[in-house]
Amino acid sequence: MSITIPESFDIAIIGGGHNGLTAAGYLARAGLSVAVLERAPVVGGAAITEEFHEGFRNSVASYTVSLLNPKVIRDLELPRYGLEVVERPVATFYPVDGERYLMMPYSLAGRQKEIAKFSVGDAERLPAFEAAIERATRVVQDLVLRTPPNAGGGFLELLKGAGLGRRMLGLSLDDKRVLADLFTKSVADFLGQWFESEVVRGALAFDGIVGSYASPHTPGTAYVLMHHYFGEVNGKTGVWGHAIGGMGAITAAMARSAEAHGAVIRTNAAVAKVVVENGRAGGVVLASGERIRARAVAANVGPRLLFRDLVPAEAVPAELRRRFLNIKTGSGSFRMNVALAELPDFTCRPGTRQQEHHGAGIIIGSTIDYLDRAYLDARRHGWSVEPVVEIVIPSTLDPTLAPPGRYVASLFVQHAAPELPALRSWRDPAEREAFAEVVIDTVTRHAPNFRNSILGRQVLSPWDLECRFGLTGGDIFHGQLSLDQLFSMRPVLGHADYRMPVTGLYLCGSGAHPGGGVSGLPGHNAAREIIADMRRRRV
Repeated sequence: MSITIPESFDIAIIGGGHNGLTAAGYLARAGLSVAVLERAPVVGGAAITEEFHEGFRNSVASYTVSLLNPKVIRDLELPRYGLEVVERPVATFYPVDGERYLMMPYSLAGRQKEIAKFSVGDAERLPAFEAAIERATRVVQDLVLRTPPNAGGGFLELLKGAGLGRRMLGLSLDDKRVLADLFTKSVADFLGQWFESEVVRGALAFDGIVGSYASPHTPGTAYVLMHHYFGEVNGKTGVWGHAIGGMGAITAAMARSAEAHGAVIRTNAAVAKVVVENGRAGGVVLASGERIRARAVAANVGPRLLFRDLVPAEAVPAELRRRFLNIKTGSGSFRMNVALAELPDFTCRPGTRQQEHHGAGIIIGSTIDYLDRAYLDARRHGWSVEPVVEIVIPSTLDPTLAPPGRYVASLFVQHAAPELPALRSWRDPAEREAFAEVVIDTVTRHAPNFRNSILGRQVLSPWDLECRFGLTGGDIFHGQLSLDQLFSMRPVLGHADYRMPVTGLYLCGSGAHPGGGVSGLPGHNAAREIIADMRRRRV
């Protein structure tokens, strides 16, 4: 079947990551002509799967499924286009020392039993804590599918804000207090109100610092904790999963879904600049020099990169452009993929035969003090002497990723400074490899066979993440989830409605509300606003 490619499109989307593909799917279903322009040889952005060692495949950057929104899955019919998600046998496993560990199964009774090993009182408080978090999360989840009130946008925007206020008024005073705590406190302070055990507090605090390049004592990290409570897998909240075929299976299904409804996807099509004529976005120019004409442009790249590299400086007032260029980026993330001859043999839970903890998110960093030291090390020296490491071994759930009897593991590491101090640089491969050795040593202290079981590895520093995926400073969220970069202030105050300060230019990536993670929500929300503007002939 031949496809006629139009000379111009309704929408040109910069970047074929998961949010760009999500937007493309919705826009194509609305009858609009869409071109997705991806600079890499394959679509998917940071959500791709590739072979990194002969016979071993893994998700290169993003690595686990939980935040992918069920509405996006349903609307884009992703299972129809090949997506299959399986659940981890247990959520998380925390090696503490040579004898102790904390494992968090999905049942409340099971979690209480595990926590009681460290504090009976904490086990008794867990149901109230989780119920309070769940109520707060429901309120905020109602906002993630909404366009934030756009400060300065006039009367209609004020009415939107009033609607949000009315929902808040319906909460009990206790729930308002919890919500206020989550939006303002550090994750250490928030958890300290509930739990006494250092291990319990540290284990729960991990989700507050992941991808944040922050101490657990940093105000606002309690919100990052709540952000990670939004997820569900196969209709089950609080469950973590794996896409069969790796994270690239998600974006491959999204691409097939969009193409089935008429979207055109081009790879090896790097965008060099956004064309702005008479104050309006009129398409893009590729690095090859080719111009793609469009009525509007949607950018699935970080807002800082967008205004630094792609939008002509003269198209935006200097002070506003400065705001975009000063968006805080850098999540302190360092990624490794390793091919393993055998499963890790943890001193606290011995054995290389597959057990349920091998299918969990395995987190090294079991106390608030450990998490704090890791951050302070990175601030002083560029990386942590004892880094925080999350290990996921997806081949325990998906045997297609590794040869029989072999395994692949993802290592997601906190904290690696976005910029190294003094005269050092992540551009120096020796720095990357030196920290990789520190990470391997850290895991090997808990699983003594780990180092010798490694058959091959792929290592991505913050600089590598920026070069490969356009993640400025290696920022997995396209901009930190700090208090000044949330909701109506994301990406900057006055432009939270996905409409950028050039008519016909939209932001559809993680730098827009509600932020990062493989959720599809920024793409979903931006597409809704683009469709509305197209129907009203605003672009």
